Amino acid sequence: MKPYRLALNGIALLLCALSASAHADKVRLEFWTDSLKPRFDGYFAQAKKTYEAQHPNVEVVWVDVFNDNFETKLNAAIAAGKPPALVNHDVPRLFKYAQKGTLLPLDAVLGADKAAYLPNTLTDLSFGGKLYGLPWYNNVNVLVINGDLFKKAGLDPNKPIKSLDEELQLAKAIKAKTGVAGLLPQLGQIDGIMLGQGLPLIENGKAVFNSPKHAALIRKFADAYKAGALAKDSLFADDNFQDSVKLYNSGRLAMMETAPTAAQKTQSDARGIYAATVVQPAPLGPTKIVQGGYLFSWAIAKGLPAATQQEAVKFAKFLTSDSQQLAFSKVTGATFPSTRQALNDGYFVKTSAGGGAIERSRIEGAKVAVNIRTLVLTGVPNVGDLKKNLVDNVEAAITGKKDPQKALDDAAAFWNRQLK
Repeated sequence: MKPYRLALNGIALLLCALSASAHADKVRLEFWTDSLKPRFDGYFAQAKKTYEAQHPNVEVVWVDVFNDNFETKLNAAIAAGKPPALVNHDVPRLFKYAQKGTLLPLDAVLGADKAAYLPNTLTDLSFGGKLYGLPWYNNVNVLVINGDLFKKAGLDPNKPIKSLDEELQLAKAIKAKTGVAGLLPQLGQIDGIMLGQGLPLIENGKAVFNSPKHAALIRKFADAYKAGALAKDSLFADDNFQDSVKLYNSGRLAMMETAPTAAQKTQSDARGIYAATVVQPAPLGPTKIVQGGYLFSWAIAKGLPAATQQEAVKFAKFLTSDSQQLAFSKVTGATFPSTRQALNDGYFVKTSAGGGAIERSRIEGAKVAVNIRTLVLTGVPNVGDLKKNLVDNVEAAITGKKDPQKALDDAAAFWNRQLK
């Protein structure tokens, strides 16, 4: 029996060696996301399982990093020469790392697949004529309306609202007739609002947001503020989503121009208001760009081994494919894909009996999703300081502490000193 046992042992050792060798030959593909655990554990587990089944030579490793530590950890990995193969970047961070020269330009590797993505998303991820990320999921604002408050003010909540001017006029009418604030705009993002209204921030290296047209926009907000039409909670904060939802759900705000996720909170926290809620597309400015766009992408590290880079490109295409983007949108329930085919799926088009405001938010958002742009300031030094100075001056103008033209002149002078 001994020779037989020895033979079996030898075969077992050989199989183990072969298995270890096969595992060692696999391409290890580490990809990082930003604060997506634990909600999306199931989605990424399935994506990993599907991709590894299709590519048995690849081992996919998911690492999720909390937002506050993301850049610190990424910088350390890059400095150590061990960057993740793929990284989940928003537009400002993508631009920052493209400037640092740490990302692979993707135009050549994307090839004919480029046609699958919405053109605006490719524009958002292109700097200096080169594409640095594959478009993933996007956000968009919709206009959520308390139909009961509109009717109380003698207004039709189903009448299309087509411009910011109309929103502000309605907000003033609602305040005058019901005593309730009409709108809580995100004035901490005034740079994006200006861009959405076709008003540039910088031209030829100089700040140009102190033109008469820019000042007229600020005066419109100041007039609405003076009339009490604008809610004051976090009016000038960088993000006032939570306050906006809280006010709306308590009947103290008539309109929210906000992300579709707001309707989910209204359904759970204020069923009566949810039943009266009407959803419209957010008004497009003269640029025909809808507010609220914030695109996330997959970027590939420069300097990877050839085999790893090749697989990283394939995996990025997989994660941004029609099927995967659609699957991710269904998990979030409120984000939008950046590929043409996924956006045209019935999930974003067809209504169902009793779908309510959540479904309407998804469908109305999808109607304008081709017009999404991520309207943020990039490509200049000290972006945070520039933006804070502009917002501080705009706040002074809207609250009546400064003349709007003087406030914008002061901000432009500060910007130009910094830009030099």
